[in-house]
Amino acid sequence: MVASADGAASLDGRSGGLSGPGDRMVFTVLRSLADLILVGAGTARTERYRPAQAAELWQQLRPADAPQPAIAVVSARLNVDPDGQLLTGAAAAARTIVVTTADAPRDRKAAIARNARVIEAGDRQVDMAAAVTALRSLGYARILCEGGPSVLGQLAAVGLIDELCLTTSPLLATGQAGRIVSPSTTGTRAGAAADLTTRLSLAHLLADENFLFSRYLSEN
Repeated sequence: MVASADGAASLDGRSGGLSGPGDRMVFTVLRSLADLILVGAGTARTERYRPAQAAELWQQLRPADAPQPAIAVVSARLNVDPDGQLLTGAAAAARTIVVTTADAPRDRKAAIARNARVIEAGDRQVDMAAAVTALRSLGYARILCEGGPSVLGQLAAVGLIDELCLTTSPLLATGQAGRIVSPSTTGTRAGAAADLTTRLSLAHLLADENFLFSRYLSEN
């Protein structure tokens, strides 16, 4: 994830405005190490997601003959284009996955299932613990979450953030941009979300061109 020095998770509505060459290198390395990339539907639309491409990854970091990391999009309401490049452009070995709910519209599920694998996790809201369990059962051991804040909040709420790689951009963004994690009541008792914390320990810290690159490990 990337944030400004004052904690903003986006600039002009996108995280790319906070990035730089070093951050893009870290982004590439993390993707190269992942089996699966997990992302919220809103982030996928805003950042114009498409399937991961071999030329964009460091293949020497991947197991021999491993497929490119698949993309899994979280969308309780199935706000995903069933005919978009993210679904139609994925290779068979890295087919895009859409994680949704049992109550999502059946016609939308059917349309999306033509080009992607649909996973149901939860009834009206996506149950992130159930979603991760389902993804792991498909063989995806190394899951990289690229946001957005709501998805990260849901993962934090059920204790499923193992580590956090955070780039701090040398900018003061001000404005009304949110943080990298949004509060979530999923998996918590009523009113407890504000008290939920994930304690972290700093494993690595690098600096380049005024950017800070931090890698934290969860102590929970």
